Amino acid sequence: MLLYVPSALCLVGFCVGVVRDHRRLSNGVLLGLTVVFAVVAALLQLGSVKPGLSGDVAFGLLVTAAVAVVVLAGFLLANGVTMVRKEGRSLANLVSLGVGLALIVLIALLVAALVLHSRTLAAVAGTAVVLAGYVAFLFVCFLFYAALYQRLVFWRRGDFVVVLGSGLIGGSTVPPLLASRLEKGRKEHTRLSRRGRRPVLIVSGGQGPDEELPESHAMADYLVERGFPADLIEREDRSTTTEENLTFSQALMHTKNPASRCVIVTSNYHAFRAAITARRVGVRGHVVGAPTASYFWPSAVIREFIALVVHYRRLNAAILLVVLLGGLFLWWWGWPPTNHI
Repeated sequence: MLLYVPSALCLVGFCVGVVRDHRRLSNGVLLGLTVVFAVVAALLQLGSVKPGLSGDVAFGLLVTAAVAVVVLAGFLLANGVTMVRKEGRSLANLVSLGVGLALIVLIALLVAALVLHSRTLAAVAGTAVVLAGYVAFLFVCFLFYAALYQRLVFWRRGDFVVVLGSGLIGGSTVPPLLASRLEKGRKEHTRLSRRGRRPVLIVSGGQGPDEELPESHAMADYLVERGFPADLIEREDRSTTTEENLTFSQALMHTKNPASRCVIVTSNYHAFRAAITARRVGVRGHVVGAPTASYFWPSAVIREFIALVVHYRRLNAAILLVVLLGGLFLWWWGWPPTNHI
């Protein structure tokens, strides 16, 4: 049973982290490590009983992972084409296509290393696989914990509902993405009102250079036109980023109740990163996500993950450097041997 101690320790760390503050990416990493260590322990335990079977299982897992990479690459390429066709050729809309192409390049690099029997190429491919594995592990942790976060019930009460803006069509019209957030905000407001509260709904969004009015004003007009009480709406019309959305909205909340809590509404793909930002700026609130078009979701989720990687850039840069130096050292030491390529 000692084999499972690392997994158990990570699980305890995960539970403690969720109780202390569930708006942390480290909780997702601990959950991922719990699973990884448990699988490794199970394989080692199986190997001590049936050595041949454990090898077969490990090989099966490796083949499954390889097939999954190929399928994922094809899916991302197809999604990238759909994004360009429906949303245009902006850099943000090319994310899924770019990741799909990167996976194809990685596969081609591995095949070339095996076919050409080049030690240098094999070392480069091995280092690339380790880096890809690290990024894939982080992404899976982010993906599953972000989904779990939206199902947690902590902080699902509040004196305010804050709806984050996302841009306007034609400089004045609420687009479907933002309309989905506003409808979700209405539902959260209704849910809180049923509990005897009379929360204020804050619409948050400033005016972009190509917009005729602040996003928050268009958002408020959208709600009032559909019967929402105008006296329960506050406009935060200075923000241009998620951090500013939350910081300026918090200032409005503090003028009414310094100890207030809130429910923050954004799109489902953006919910977890918004929660991390809320924790960082000191907003006491839980984030809920509004539905997003299925074709838009993969690319948007990847963008959110990239933004988190950039946010923790020092740690990730250090790990990247260690992997690169490790690969260079092993190559210099003579790895992999040419007779094993």
